[in-house]
Amino acid sequence: MSEKEIVFCKSGGCTAKLGAGVLEHILERLPKGKKDENLLVGYDSKDDAAVYRLNEHQAVVQTLDFFPPMVEDPYIFGKIAATNALSDIYAMGGEVKTALNIVCFPESMDLNILGKILQGGAEKVQEAGGSLAGGHSIADSDVKYGLSVTGVVDPEKIWENNGAKPGDCLILTKRLGVGILCAANRVSQAPEGAMEQVIDSMTTLNRKASEIGRKYPVHACTDVTGFGFLGHLHEMMDGRHSCKIYADRLPVFAGAEACAEEFLLTAAGQKNRNHLEQYVWFENVSFGMEEVLYDPQTSGGLLFAVPGEVAEELRGKLREAGLPAEIVGKVMERQEVEILVEGRK
Repeated sequence: MSEKEIVFCKSGGCTAKLGAGVLEHILERLPKGKKDENLLVGYDSKDDAAVYRLNEHQAVVQTLDFFPPMVEDPYIFGKIAATNALSDIYAMGGEVKTALNIVCFPESMDLNILGKILQGGAEKVQEAGGSLAGGHSIADSDVKYGLSVTGVVDPEKIWENNGAKPGDCLILTKRLGVGILCAANRVSQAPEGAMEQVIDSMTTLNRKASEIGRKYPVHACTDVTGFGFLGHLHEMMDGRHSCKIYADRLPVFAGAEACAEEFLLTAAGQKNRNHLEQYVWFENVSFGMEEVLYDPQTSGGLLFAVPGEVAEELRGKLREAGLPAEIVGKVMERQEVEILVEGRK
């Protein structure tokens, strides 16, 4: 379908997010109110979703996510947006139960386009084992779509994003380079076949990775989305730890590094670099790979921190399930440099 049918914003998918620095500046000034002991995870933790304890054995996981299109096909866009929104439940170690549609849509646009978007989203909610229970829509000048999702989790088995321990290995379950390749595709410069691989990744639920991970002692987990690999890794270190990343082990889409070398980049990626470069040191890493690591991911993979003795087994199980999982680094005691990225020597 043509661009006239979907009004593309300047940035689609998770590249449309506000920068991390802007959010920190705003959130730290919000009134906190009286602390509720049953609110186990709130916005002040920089985590992937909120978690509220109902009783000793049950807690509710709540999240929402929506954004403008990054692909031309409305059905595929709906699937991507839903997959991305559902991911936060999996990143907390939870199970999806219900979802509500969030819709912004121009009244002058063909409603069949909206129908295709909602169809794609509904199919992914069903695949996740959840129930689509309604939603809310407003008239807007641009298309935006996503979900508010509710899940459940055992309060004693929540995966927060800042529980990593020195000695842990870091495992990434999806390839990087989504934002760069989408940007290249918009100017018809993406390598042949690249977008098909990117779309397949963006529409793959993190359900399987989460279910496999629950069989292991996961100390921390996050999904890699708009703040890029390094942004979410920075949150995982929480100012308490450092880590070493092996650039040659990172799963990356073919062509992403080359596109970055040609400056086919996103504004959001540069915001990530500006915010994070004070925490990162690169050794023998190309400019293109640096950009891949700052690149905002739409519907990216899970990043696990697990004890070293189980890392290879977990990686193997994830690979057996068809996921391009790799052990990409290790957590260390706090060093002068928070994130050291090593390339080939």
